[in-house]
Amino acid sequence: MSLARNTLVQSSLTLGSRILGFVRDMALAARFGQGPMMDAFTTALMLPNMFRRLFAEGAFAQAFVPVYGGVRAREGEEAAAVTASEALSFMLAVVAGFCILLQVVMPWIMPWLLSAYQGRPEVLRAAVIATQLAMPYLACMTAASLLSGVLNTGGRFALSAAVPVFLNLCTLAALLPPMFLPIPQETVLLMVTAAVTVSGVIQAGLLWWGVRRLGVRLRIGLPRITPNVRHTLALAVPGALAGGALQINSLVSQFLTGSDEGARSVLYNADRLYQLPLGLVGVAIGLALVPRLTKAFVSGDHVGGQKTLDDGINLAMAFTLPAAVALFVIPFFIIDATVTRGAFTSADAARTADVLRQFAWGVPAFVLAKVLTPPFFARQDTRRPMIFAVVSVVITVILGSGLFFWFSAQGWDGVLGLAIATSVSAWINVGLLAGVLVRENSWRPSPAFVSRLSRVLGASAVMAGLLLLAGINYGLLSRLFLAKEIAVLVVCGLGAGVYGVCLLAFRAVTVAELKATLRREPGGSAASGLD
Repeated sequence: MSLARNTLVQSSLTLGSRILGFVRDMALAARFGQGPMMDAFTTALMLPNMFRRLFAEGAFAQAFVPVYGGVRAREGEEAAAVTASEALSFMLAVVAGFCILLQVVMPWIMPWLLSAYQGRPEVLRAAVIATQLAMPYLACMTAASLLSGVLNTGGRFALSAAVPVFLNLCTLAALLPPMFLPIPQETVLLMVTAAVTVSGVIQAGLLWWGVRRLGVRLRIGLPRITPNVRHTLALAVPGALAGGALQINSLVSQFLTGSDEGARSVLYNADRLYQLPLGLVGVAIGLALVPRLTKAFVSGDHVGGQKTLDDGINLAMAFTLPAAVALFVIPFFIIDATVTRGAFTSADAARTADVLRQFAWGVPAFVLAKVLTPPFFARQDTRRPMIFAVVSVVITVILGSGLFFWFSAQGWDGVLGLAIATSVSAWINVGLLAGVLVRENSWRPSPAFVSRLSRVLGASAVMAGLLLLAGINYGLLSRLFLAKEIAVLVVCGLGAGVYGVCLLAFRAVTVAELKATLRREPGGSAASGLD
């Protein structure tokens, strides 16, 4: 398939999952608001979510694919299956042990993670049990990440992009009974976190079935550090860290907000929105780029590799910039219209919107990092992206801590400082990645690339003006369309339409190019039952 087709497959399936995820978050917000049970829920999902984003959403797969693909090309399918089996057995053993350890020590860790509730033992107890229930999800996602890498190497992207929907389906199913029965909030919390682990088992099981349908026979045995395992880990662990800098920064922010009641819930709600373009665009394009860039690198096709990267960045920005503009210009409109109900108030929406705006200007950088790391992974260079990721984490910790406590001392919301620091560090990470690629002549922005990107920026600016006008008239539009939910759908749809028209009018893209990019490439793999 072409880059655009692979990205479209991934993004379309991910969009369905994210829509259900947004529905789930609306139900959680209505049930818990930004109170103690919501803080307990976000704490319980903090580690599983970080690993899900590091592994299941691409970073580990990006690092594993070149290793597995290289063995497959040099030694054949059987040797590649042995490599994958050995890596899976070793990683499952390590992660399972890590999960058990965390479950045992969680009663002693939780008062530190949720220090704002040290005087409320019932909240801490609920948070401990919820985290213990959700922890096995880590092991499931470890298996899912490796299985997704095998499928992606075989040219099968659909199943790995589709299975995350079960996380949202299972948690929504757990939230249905409390809508009709008077179930205590603590019990609801435990039901939802248990559903997270159930969804992990389903996802790993479906991916295992998909790999077997592909004809790859994996086996789970005793963990051994074989040469293949050692080589895989040497590349995959730094690669996962490099690709997951944003998730590590998010984890650091979660730790810092443990002393501020409600702050973790604010971060969670803002995180769900600004991560949407990353999941829909950045991860999808990143996964599609790795096999193409690996092929170009192995064959010595320098021109083809540069064009692939040009196309990837342009495609990423064409989809990301309008989303970032919307999150920056009308964050309160979006959050209040969609989330405010039940225990979640307009005051909660206003606080979340202020934080979301500071994440929004970092969104293009979050996505660009996903597009700029595949050239390193394709050459099995995971060390330098890891170093840059560590630099960005250090910046987030130092700058974020300083701003968090200084803002709090000034009477401002300290979470704003964490959002600012996360966006700053993301742009620094992008600058470091792009600088190395340009300096080593692995990528040189062509005049056509610069011209097209400037036209995308122009189309985004026109859309921003329309959204700004809509945001100023939020109340009027809500009355005009009879409901704020309808108003936000109309405004976002109109903004997307205007943006699309401007893309064509400014010739940032042509109809002929759209048809060409969506056409299956000659020699592409035929669609299978999985795709």
